[in-house]
Amino acid sequence: MECLKLKIEPRPLLAVKGGRARLARSLGVVCLGAVAMVLFGCRLDMHVQPKYLPYEPTDFFSDGRSERQPVEGTVARGQLRTDELMFTGRENGVVVDKFPFPITRADLERGRERYNVYCTPCHDYTGSGRGMIVQRGFPQPPSYHIQRLRDMPAGHFFEVMTNGFGAMYSYAARVDPADRWRIAAYIRVLQLSQNAKVEDVPEADRQNLTSQAAAQAAGQPMGQSR
Repeated sequence: MECLKLKIEPRPLLAVKGGRARLARSLGVVCLGAVAMVLFGCRLDMHVQPKYLPYEPTDFFSDGRSERQPVEGTVARGQLRTDELMFTGRENGVVVDKFPFPITRADLERGRERYNVYCTPCHDYTGSGRGMIVQRGFPQPPSYHIQRLRDMPAGHFFEVMTNGFGAMYSYAARVDPADRWRIAAYIRVLQLSQNAKVEDVPEADRQNLTSQAAAQAAGQPMGQSR
């Protein structure tokens, strides 16, 4: 019996690669379909919750609003603010030159620290109004040492920090009321430092201060005597 001879011709390489690519794409589609079926089959109770979003209307209540009004007389904790002086710098609607609590050395130190953080970029460390951003082109605020601001009541500085003034924005969200008062007290310290008189110095230190001033006027280094 004569054996049949089959002639097997090799397929081109590109055709083999093309077939593998089509097979890979098909498998990818099948896998994606399986993943989609699994995902759509999951419960969404934690994602789709029976709740109302803010200001979303509803027909459950007669007024059509999903949000309920608070009970009459309700006040958020810490927001009662019945102390007019503490939270506005005023008494009976008038700005006053007083503080709502005694100012101690610790309060002044805290006021200095907060002033250096929030105020020096514009007002600089002495209160002259030549802070770093002013040197870079920002509008210059008035110096704390002009007579108009020296005569301003302490409540004015608290009010400006609370509400903003001119190019200065409000610091109410950045500095709490007590620290605003401490900053106002420290501004008074800066004003006194630039406008102090010999009579303002305690008598025990006055003689030493006078001697130092005389030595400085004579050109002698401070702290040395002839």
